Amino acid sequence: MATAPCSFSKIALGGSETSGLPHHLNNACCRKKSYFCKEVGARASGFCDRLIIKQILRRNNIHRNQVAAIQCVLSGEKESELKISGQTLDDYSKSGLRGKLNKVVLAYSGGLDTSVIVPWLRENYGCEVVCFTADVGQGAMEMEGLERKAKASGASQLVVKDLKEEFVKDYIFPCLRAGAVYERKYLLGTSMARPVIAKAMVDVAREVGADAVSHGCTGKGNDQVRFELTFFALNPELKVVAPWREWEITGREDAVEYAKKHNIPVAVSKKSIYSRDRNLWHLSHEGDILEDPANEPKKDMYMMTDDPEEAPNQPEYVEIGINSGVPVSVNGKELSPASLLTELNELGRKHGIGRIDMVENRLVGMKSRGVYETPGGTILWAGVRELESLTLDRETMQVKDMLALKYAELVYAGRWFDPLRQSMDAFMEEITKTTTGSVTLKLYKGSVNVASRKSPYSLYREDISSFENGLIYNQADAAGFIRLYGLPMKVRAMLEKGI
Repeated sequence: MATAPCSFSKIALGGSETSGLPHHLNNACCRKKSYFCKEVGARASGFCDRLIIKQILRRNNIHRNQVAAIQCVLSGEKESELKISGQTLDDYSKSGLRGKLNKVVLAYSGGLDTSVIVPWLRENYGCEVVCFTADVGQGAMEMEGLERKAKASGASQLVVKDLKEEFVKDYIFPCLRAGAVYERKYLLGTSMARPVIAKAMVDVAREVGADAVSHGCTGKGNDQVRFELTFFALNPELKVVAPWREWEITGREDAVEYAKKHNIPVAVSKKSIYSRDRNLWHLSHEGDILEDPANEPKKDMYMMTDDPEEAPNQPEYVEIGINSGVPVSVNGKELSPASLLTELNELGRKHGIGRIDMVENRLVGMKSRGVYETPGGTILWAGVRELESLTLDRETMQVKDMLALKYAELVYAGRWFDPLRQSMDAFMEEITKTTTGSVTLKLYKGSVNVASRKSPYSLYREDISSFENGLIYNQADAAGFIRLYGLPMKVRAMLEKGI
């Protein structure tokens, strides 16, 4: 087989000249009696060909489809270029400053933090970076231009998945059916979104052959826990990189400086004074004046709901159709889960529905203050609860409400894939089988009030509940019931009085 002599002492990689291949690759290709050279019949003087290089690349987890050009030229001729997906061979073969990873899937938003994380991962772990973005209803503006930004930051590709229907059907609706509310107010908007995103990241990691995942969550928040518990549950072999717990970057100015140093294009604009997270269920606001619980939120902060004081002066009625504890229709029109929530978000927005301001206990121990907008979710929550008032008996409702507190705590803490939550979900599904019917709600200037409830499984009987005398309930029976029910109280009083 014909071979071409190839000097590896100087190869221009990706446009920059290096002092040679990494030691282990240089030896693999050019040492005397090289295994590869012998296979192709090359002489022991360092001759090699394309096949040898490709074998070396594959052995070092550099796939054939990543190779943009491989050229070996005669000694003394002009140096050639070897480009691999725009990165140098050293980028893939050498360990980074903190270790060596092959390929990392990064949860990517396109903002400053995640744009900086891309080159940081490459520099510190010598890895290829695959960016991943989940569409959970954050809006078209946040999705615009992401692929261009990701590749400009040094990512090999951007993977985008539309998770809106899965998010609503498999995460929001189970929480709604369970009646899960964290600390009396929070409808778990961000808490529900993190596991569906993290699950998709695990899927993408498998699809692209990644050995690690990464996120841009800070070391002071809940989201780092939510992401990583999902990774642990679904693929415990994946390594997890959390830059905010490792790097020296302490704030926005440091991040901008790092981006400039590594030629990463970032938009130089005034950053929002609030930290926000948006999806199809809600919009959260934290930071700035909200950090002092004594401060009232500014009116111009809200984005997902209109000011209730400026809402229409006429109320609007909306009928929610529910089947086994899960919403299925709006005003008689059956809709997919995401479409149904989108329609109710618009109604809620118009009437200023779903604003809450709360101080909550974070999982990591500190208290934080947040303001949440959940227009469609607040309407749905009211509708399901009102229908349950017809279909659940007292004991079942009390047990369900007690379990709902624990269910909400598990979701808030990122334990979506915990067997306990899954078992509780089976209970919720079973006891809400009869929560079927319709509820009509009245929307008016920030308020949601029930106007009508109907169910074929209603436990309410007008002939029993009526103040008129009936055949089923004899009011005289109440006297004996009261004597037996109050007997413990009567005995205690007799003891205290010496009777």
